[in-house]
Amino acid sequence: MPIVPQVKCRRCGATFSSLSSRCPNCGTRRVSQSSRTPGTTPSTVKGTAAYDRAAANTKWQMIFGLILVVAVILAVIIMVSTGIDGSGSAAKTPRATVQVSTEPVVETPVVTPTQMPTVESVIITYYGTPKDDVTMEVGTEPLAFTASVTPRDLQDVAANTVWSSSDETVITVSRTDDGGCEVTAVGSGTATLTCTVFGVSAQCIFRTWSK
Repeated sequence: MPIVPQVKCRRCGATFSSLSSRCPNCGTRRVSQSSRTPGTTPSTVKGTAAYDRAAANTKWQMIFGLILVVAVILAVIIMVSTGIDGSGSAAKTPRATVQVSTEPVVETPVVTPTQMPTVESVIITYYGTPKDDVTMEVGTEPLAFTASVTPRDLQDVAANTVWSSSDETVITVSRTDDGGCEVTAVGSGTATLTCTVFGVSAQCIFRTWSK
């Protein structure tokens, strides 16, 4: 064991005599320890195992810090890109406008279709006598005709009876208030008088002549 105490350089870790005021290796001035100043920890002394471990820890901390910084930068880039794309699509897509009507809702009444009555037969009559062929002189008084409908108990027959002429240059037809008609011969020839009741028709041929 040496008589003169040895000290270790706080900078390079070399051992030298406590009588020297400077480190012979690096020239660092030796600082005497006071009772109030804590001594140098092993992790701060170069060449010690604690110093090597501290350096390794610092290296890994720097690597992890760099990775964390890169991850944060990537996350910010992704968020900014997503925000730009979202604003662009929102600008291109028009917003649907919802219009609220303040007018009262009026219910449309449901109209039940009226069923057409079933007509078995229609006959054209002249004063109660069925007629399907009539000869008539031009210029004479009009002849009155009515429609005989079966069954007899049908409602609104007169209002639903329609008379027509196939040729109004031969005969003309005038409807009467009771649902019948008056036929007038206006020219020589042949024409057909048609009577239709609830979709069922009857016909009578008119042969007209003039002097």
